[in-house]
Amino acid sequence: MTQTIGFIGLGGMGLPMAANLAKAGFAVRGYNRTPKSGLPAGLTAVASPAEAAAGGMVLTMVADDAALRAVCDGPQGLFAGLPEGGLHLSMSTISPAASQALAAAHAGRGQGYLAAPVFGRPEAAAAARLWIVAGGPDDAFERAKPVLQAMSQGQFHISRTAESANVVKLGGNFLIAAVLEALGEVYALGRKAGLAPAELLAIYNTALFKSPIYENYGKLAAEQRFTPPGFRLRLGLKDLRLLLQAAEAAEAPMPLASLIHDHMLSGVARGMGELDWAALIQVIADNAGCQN
Repeated sequence: MTQTIGFIGLGGMGLPMAANLAKAGFAVRGYNRTPKSGLPAGLTAVASPAEAAAGGMVLTMVADDAALRAVCDGPQGLFAGLPEGGLHLSMSTISPAASQALAAAHAGRGQGYLAAPVFGRPEAAAAARLWIVAGGPDDAFERAKPVLQAMSQGQFHISRTAESANVVKLGGNFLIAAVLEALGEVYALGRKAGLAPAELLAIYNTALFKSPIYENYGKLAAEQRFTPPGFRLRLGLKDLRLLLQAAEAAEAPMPLASLIHDHMLSGVARGMGELDWAALIQVIADNAGCQN
């Protein structure tokens, strides 16, 4: 019998992820708060999160804490539709506190919860090449594993608390943002010395790092290709805000994260929020007085 999976959040990341589940043979019930037309084969649009969750396993890929609670709560929400013994895989980038609260809410209803945030941009989602960090009980992870495998090139399981996976995700996004900050500062310095960013990238990513993060984001920045966005600067700012909240709660100072947060905030204030978050490099260039 074909397993039915619910998928809530059919945006730039969620839609290709859901499509890959359908390609893998799952029957996918898709829900998006803004209705989608022309869904890929194997996806059936449903009218509510409750209907999406009714099959016993549901995945969520939404923008933030508030959006996730909006699809969970209420008489037509995920909580109401997921049967006892059902499993919620939360794949959004949310705060550890929100993840902890969701785990408790599901436990109180006899439902399972696995935090499973992802690393990868929309093109990686389309190619089923995401990396997934799962946090939660061993049995929940084993139950979810075939679903996670259909969307990813690998999974890391943290079998302690669900929110541990969200800490890993926020930390990973901070590391990418730190790469953007470092590239931005070096590019600005180089441009002041008459050196092209592409020239610098070719040297640094050969002699020093050999990193796909430097390669991909370094090219976007060197070519000033910030549209269409794979991940919006506004969402990057949200993630840095969540990181700093978690750091404050843990009494773990993160001064570099604070600096990057302020640079991102400056970019959003200048109208750059809907650009790719690689535009952080442009914020730094502007601060240095570099001419486009």
